[in-house]
Amino acid sequence: MQLNLYDAKTRLSELVEAASQGETVVIAKAGRPLAKLGPVDVPRKPVRLGLMKGKIKIGKDFDAPLPESVLREFEGDAS
Repeated sequence: MQLNLYDAKTRLSELVEAASQGETVVIAKAGRPLAKLGPVDVPRKPVRLGLMKGKIKIGKDFDAPLPESVLREFEGDAS
């Protein structure tokens, strides 16, 4: 998308939102491109797997059916 400087000033919030969604906005003056607005590449920290290894225990009955009383509470029937 390209628009002139005046329009860019009046629509700045909208243009920043568009840029944050990945769109590139070119701002021009008298039809001559002057600046480009686009998304910022935010570096992500790599995920380190296994940090809790040996610290968390999952019971053998982890995926066993829940007792009826607990199921009733989840369903909003605590009687």
